[in-house]
Amino acid sequence: MNTAGKRTADKRVDRPRVRWREGRAATRLLASRALKTHRRAWASLFVALAMVSALLGGVGLAIGSAALGHASVDRYAAAPVVVTGNQSTRYTTKPWGDPPTTATAPLTERVGVPIGAVELLRSLPVVGSVVADDVFTVPGVRVDSRTATSETVDQSQVQNQVQNQVQVQPVAGRPWPAAALAPYGLRDGRAPQRPDEVVAGFGLGLRTGQEVTTATEGSYRVVGVADGPPALYFTQDRAQELAGHPASVDAIGVLPASGVSARQLYTEVRHALDAAHLQDMSAGRRAPGDSSSLRVLTGDGRGDAEYLATAPVQGELLGMLATVSGLVLVIALLVLSSLVAQALQQRSGELALLRAVGMTPRQLRSSVGREVVRIGMWAALLGAVAAVPAFLGLWQLLRAQGALPDGLELPTPLWLFTVVLVTAGLTVGAARAVVPFACGRPTGRPAEPGTARRITGLVLLFCGVSAAGAATLQNSDTAAAAAGTAAVTMVAACALLGPWIARGALLVLGGPMRRLGGASGRLAAAACSSDTRRLGAAITPIVLVIAFTAVQFSAGATMIHAGAAQAGQAMRAEFSVSGAGITAQQALRVPGVAAATDILPGTVILPHTSAGSPLLDRLPVLGVTPQGLTGTLDPGVTDGSLTDLGQPGTVAVGADRAKSLDVGVGSTVTLRFDDGEQQRLRVVAVYDRSLALGDFMLAQDELARHMSAPTAQQVLVATVPGTDPSGVRLTLQRLDHGAGAQVQSPPAPIQLAVEGAQLNSTMSTVLMAAIAALTVIAVFSTLALITVGRCPELALLRRLGASRGQLRRMLRVEAAAVTATGLVVGAAVAAFPLLAFTLTVAHSLPYLPPPELGLMVAVPVLTGFAGVLAPARRVLRRRTT
Repeated sequence: MNTAGKRTADKRVDRPRVRWREGRAATRLLASRALKTHRRAWASLFVALAMVSALLGGVGLAIGSAALGHASVDRYAAAPVVVTGNQSTRYTTKPWGDPPTTATAPLTERVGVPIGAVELLRSLPVVGSVVADDVFTVPGVRVDSRTATSETVDQSQVQNQVQNQVQVQPVAGRPWPAAALAPYGLRDGRAPQRPDEVVAGFGLGLRTGQEVTTATEGSYRVVGVADGPPALYFTQDRAQELAGHPASVDAIGVLPASGVSARQLYTEVRHALDAAHLQDMSAGRRAPGDSSSLRVLTGDGRGDAEYLATAPVQGELLGMLATVSGLVLVIALLVLSSLVAQALQQRSGELALLRAVGMTPRQLRSSVGREVVRIGMWAALLGAVAAVPAFLGLWQLLRAQGALPDGLELPTPLWLFTVVLVTAGLTVGAARAVVPFACGRPTGRPAEPGTARRITGLVLLFCGVSAAGAATLQNSDTAAAAAGTAAVTMVAACALLGPWIARGALLVLGGPMRRLGGASGRLAAAACSSDTRRLGAAITPIVLVIAFTAVQFSAGATMIHAGAAQAGQAMRAEFSVSGAGITAQQALRVPGVAAATDILPGTVILPHTSAGSPLLDRLPVLGVTPQGLTGTLDPGVTDGSLTDLGQPGTVAVGADRAKSLDVGVGSTVTLRFDDGEQQRLRVVAVYDRSLALGDFMLAQDELARHMSAPTAQQVLVATVPGTDPSGVRLTLQRLDHGAGAQVQSPPAPIQLAVEGAQLNSTMSTVLMAAIAALTVIAVFSTLALITVGRCPELALLRRLGASRGQLRRMLRVEAAAVTATGLVVGAAVAAFPLLAFTLTVAHSLPYLPPPELGLMVAVPVLTGFAGVLAPARRVLRRRTT
């Protein structure tokens, strides 16, 4: 009995296991057969999955490379340790009930190192030598090749020499001892010993014995030629004098003593600076730029001491790539869910039959999931391979467009390319995750959309409209974020409300289709009315294309258009002079000139809070000479007077920024300059044309003392009425003594110092290209998939007597109805966030250049017609019997 009972129990235990194995075998068999049977249907999903994988893989590689990026180490390659000022500023706030939060922003102007730190470091036993470095700009350097002697360095230098000409250019200046930090050695000649002697970098193409003349500092004789990029090397004392800050230096290169490692040197230098800071604190003194704010850099971090612009651009690049990846992921989920659901909807009868013959819902989902995974695996791998050239092409494009600053290295180690496998897996997982929702309860007829879907869609639509409304009450940055959120939310709502949108469209288009389209129109109207869910799925990708492209293209184009209009309204000058170091004071001495204004663009950092969180926003600022401003520029002052900008500690604020900060004339604004100094400035004027002139306007002298190389972008010149403009132009051109000044009439537009402007423009173009490619694939794939599913219907109509021409016209009418509905709904979806953004920020209606508008409409229309007509050609070519 015991033996018999044991055998019975074993059979009971093994029976479910056998059934489970048989079920898995059955699902594998069904999946493999279904893949062969529905090859044309799954082809659309294959293309979409490959595109999603390629985009996600390319963005993933870009994010990884940008996160590993660092500034190049060139000038300090031979110094294992470099000491610099702290090139960042912090802002800490304590939200109610939360711990303190700190925001950090990089500084783009040089923060000096106290000169006393040089002697402190020289006293350390682990230090071999200490070299103080200053980097400054020598403006208007004139190189007279006719003063050259017969001495030559080598043949290549002679070939680089431009004979019997005068070259004018700004050149970097440094002390000669700092050349050893690279190291740059002498190719010819000797080191400078007198204040009027220099060593020229090989990149300048000079020879020993030549004479160089600067715009402000006189003439220097070249006594040597050194390796390295274009630069002029002065004696240590002369370089410190030209740098203009005798109490500090830009950086200190520390070389170790014999037998001292870089790690040990770093530790000793850091401890010495910290100990000096503690002594200062205990003595009750704290010098500007004391040792507490000094940074000790090693390895790749030494590049931060050379290229100050890399840190902010790297952060901006990472933020943009994160935005791109988020948008691509959202759009990919919408596209994949729509395609998978539509592919399974066409097989609803087949799936219902499988359920009727005994397949469990779990087995059904497993079988369909295997189909999707098999398709997705190969598509994702293909996309992963395509992601690599896409990523490399993106970096090449950014370099070619000048969107990345000099010195920013973006490494691509071999292990980084494994990211594409991760994104490929995510793509397959996203497609597989849609299957349980797409399978649902298969029936023999198209399922009607449920109440839960309608309610969810209406809630999302309400949230999108609310976000657009909230954008009208915010400042520019918050308004842009709210408008983007509104666009994404409303597109998702349209995807859920697609069947009801289709029904509404048929109420409008159904009558004209039947009356004007003849037999083909009646067939098209009947086909659309028979399955509004299918029609809604066809409309959704077109809505996606129009909504996203309209918001992205029109938002930027409206800002540029409005800014150009404001710039034209603000300009009062007849001429603009740029280059060669000409100033407004020089221009005022020209006969016939009534007013002249220096234009010095820059940036400031505004510390503020948003929802309790600290923020440090870098904003454009314009430095001007207030004396001649009223005759050359009209910022549209609404309160106060710009003539008061001549007083110390004053600022003019744009109207939108003044509203967001709740300040007016007489109020104070706290700004941080890019050298780290914070200052409270009194508001003396509020002006309206901030898109063209920036959010803040300062006196040029006020802004220049916070800049390392304060060079005016241009000088605006207004003439006395009745003066001959040609004579004024000729005199202005002669002011620089042939150094290459450019006089333009009408004046050249003012270029604000907007950080990452070229990067933002290029990345926006790349983003729109990626979204457009993905959504075009979605439009074509969805419509092609729907048409493939309708091939039996078209074949039946052919057997019943419909001609090829009638069916082609029917499909064209359907395609026209789908694209027209998608265009109208997409434009309506884009209108809400666009109006909220442009009315708030630009105070104008949305604007889109006609070529871009035509392209935005033509691409979905052509893609929609191709997606409907192309898959039906095979059926329409068949002969009926």
